[in-house]
Amino acid sequence: MATTRGARPNRKKSQKTYILEALQNGAKITPITALNSWGCMRLAAVICQLRKEGHNVVNEMVQGRTGNKFAQYYLQ
Repeated sequence: MATTRGARPNRKKSQKTYILEALQNGAKITPITALNSWGCMRLAAVICQLRKEGHNVVNEMVQGRTGNKFAQYYLQ
């Protein structure tokens, strides 16, 4: 049986790809959203990569129901 090196027919998308697609579809993403949806524990690092690639990702600080503040990211 012959195999081809480097071929990955069942390859999953990266967390960065999922996050970028969500942003392009108009989603506002928080660290909790990223963790629950894609298992991304370092959303700020992914956002930094996207900005370096030229995407205009905006962040704003929002306050949760319990008074804690966190970043919310979206594309402009």
